Amino acid sequence: MSRLKQLRKIVDAKLMEVEDVKKRNGAFVHLYGVALAAVMIAEKRGENSELAAMAANLHDLYAYLSGSYDDHAHKGADLAREILEEAQLTTPEETDIICSMIYHHDDKLTVDAPMDEVLKDADVIHHCFNDLSKPVKEKEKARFAALIQEFGLQTDADAH
Repeated sequence: MSRLKQLRKIVDAKLMEVEDVKKRNGAFVHLYGVALAAVMIAEKRGENSELAAMAANLHDLYAYLSGSYDDHAHKGADLAREILEEAQLTTPEETDIICSMIYHHDDKLTVDAPMDEVLKDADVIHHCFNDLSKPVKEKEKARFAALIQEFGLQTDADAH
């Protein structure tokens, strides 16, 4: 079994602990949606798509399990490190990359390391394309516009 599949089994089992079915389903949709976007972005940019998918599958897990988004990126990086070290799925260097991605993913207004940017951008893509009726968050507008240009997409300006 691949490392990503092993990690998904762990994350899926943890998500099954979320009692609210609607929240649990939303968690699955978001984590898997961001993972798909992260793989596409990483592939396009020549980054490690496996690590991108692993980070994406873990990036909001703390928030879903705790029910709180307060400092969720930083606390989520700590949780991800615990999971990855316990499961022994990654090297220490890979764990550091994944945890950095998660640690920085909520700061959409700054530019960090290339892999950090993959997760930030994947998160924005999922936020913006998962529900086209919602306006783009102010802190995500510039990043979303850059992604639209990078991927050569056209969107309905009224929807975003």
